[in-house]
Amino acid sequence: MATILANRHLIGSAPRIVVKVGSSSLTGTDGGLAREALGELVATLSAARERGQDVVLVSSGAVAAGIAPLHFTKRPKNVRDQQAAAMVGQAQLMEAYSREFARRGITVAQVLLTPDDVVNRAHYANVLAALRRLLHYGVVPIVNENDAVVTDDLRFGDNDRLAALTAHLVGASALILCTDVDGLYSAPPTHPDARLISNVTDFSELKGYSITGKGSDVGTGGMSSKVRAADIATAGGVGTLLLATADLGKALDGQHVGTWFAPRKVRANARALWLKYSAQAAGMLHIDGGASMALQVGGASLLAVGITAVDGEFSAGELVQVVDAEGSLIGRGIVAFSAAEVKRFIGQAPYEHERRRAPRAVIHADDFVPLT
Repeated sequence: MATILANRHLIGSAPRIVVKVGSSSLTGTDGGLAREALGELVATLSAARERGQDVVLVSSGAVAAGIAPLHFTKRPKNVRDQQAAAMVGQAQLMEAYSREFARRGITVAQVLLTPDDVVNRAHYANVLAALRRLLHYGVVPIVNENDAVVTDDLRFGDNDRLAALTAHLVGASALILCTDVDGLYSAPPTHPDARLISNVTDFSELKGYSITGKGSDVGTGGMSSKVRAADIATAGGVGTLLLATADLGKALDGQHVGTWFAPRKVRANARALWLKYSAQAAGMLHIDGGASMALQVGGASLLAVGITAVDGEFSAGELVQVVDAEGSLIGRGIVAFSAAEVKRFIGQAPYEHERRRAPRAVIHADDFVPLT
């Protein structure tokens, strides 16, 4: 199933695709759901499903769908108001998707994720098994970040990133990022010298271009977030197509539309990519030279004896950064102990009787991903 798709013209025959649609494509001028646009999207995805493709939809729009019912005049900036809009809007969004897919005999499932669902080893296994079972039964999973419960300190960042990580999680052959622009341009599309970039094989080629982070009034991302998502996806072997939502059907028919980001490497371990990209780190561990070599070369676990300092306040099970003696970031990992416990293990507590040995590795090898 997890085949690498090297050619954009083969997307229509890819065994499994992840499609991400942004808020701007699903929101009307009144701030509510653009139901006609949603219906057209569902028709296109249903056609793909009916010809045998597994489809996973990552859909923004929950907050946007809640704007009108709560009588907001624009997307709220306050986190609590955003969460309220998400709670109201998610129900409306899923109701609309369920009805449109059901008209075509297709069942959908709502999948709301937080970084902890995939950073935690046990949760990750459960999410993976659940998604694969849904696809086995021909269901279209509709994935979104659980905006109602996450905070700015623990979130994926945007649904473009979530879509890229989901593509790795489900073993997709391709990721399609749908937006309100027909591809990546060398400058803002309104600029007279802007030109469409049809293919990207090396991300260093984009350094000289003006790629902005400004999204629409109802969305959270911009073109830069989509380029970052393509970078994440292609780094693990998933080809990515960026296009206008209206051109999705053309792409699945093999037509040359949008911007194609070619996969750069063989398919990577999915959970390692989640650890690398999915969440902000809660703290930092400083380690000595021996521990640094063991982590980067030997694939070992991080023991307390190799830790020299601890920054930040974190609990057991949270994600932390690991830096070497020169202060260079070498990786990220899930800690088995809280910051206070790790400090006691390395003998930095003010009272001698508080010192004790760590009963196991501070970061297990399976919970560490190198960044160098």
